[in-house]
Amino acid sequence: MNTQSLSPAARNGLVVLRLLIGWHFLYEGVIKMYSSTWTAKGYLLSASFLQPVFGWLASDTLIGFVDTANIVALMLVGVLLVLGFKSKWGCWVGIGLLVLYYLAHPQFPGLPQGPSEGSYWLVNKNLIEAAALFVLAQLTTDTYFGIARLFSTSKN
Repeated sequence: MNTQSLSPAARNGLVVLRLLIGWHFLYEGVIKMYSSTWTAKGYLLSASFLQPVFGWLASDTLIGFVDTANIVALMLVGVLLVLGFKSKWGCWVGIGLLVLYYLAHPQFPGLPQGPSEGSYWLVNKNLIEAAALFVLAQLTTDTYFGIARLFSTSKN
């Protein structure tokens, strides 16, 4: 499905959603890049689910790569979504990151709750943002508003 079959208000709403989520990802990546003390190690070591996997990612041999990959992926998703270029790719990479963040500290009953805000028994902000990205991945908002519009044959 593309945005041509949606009302202008719906298309505008989806573009705003894409821009807001893109800004969130870009901001998180930039803040982490410029912080001399940030590392994912504490978050990964405090994982309450799949601890062996997240503990392995936090190992001294991998944490440098994991930190860099996290920052690059956050910034890539943010740039793609904000600019409206290859936004479907950005959506899928963003969903992957958010699912990993969710699985490290899921809001499952009986599990200790780690460092996450906005948790409401099974659902948290990571899951909601992943669902929003899933919706955006089904639509073509970048040809409606974004750099991809310059290369599109049909101008909405």
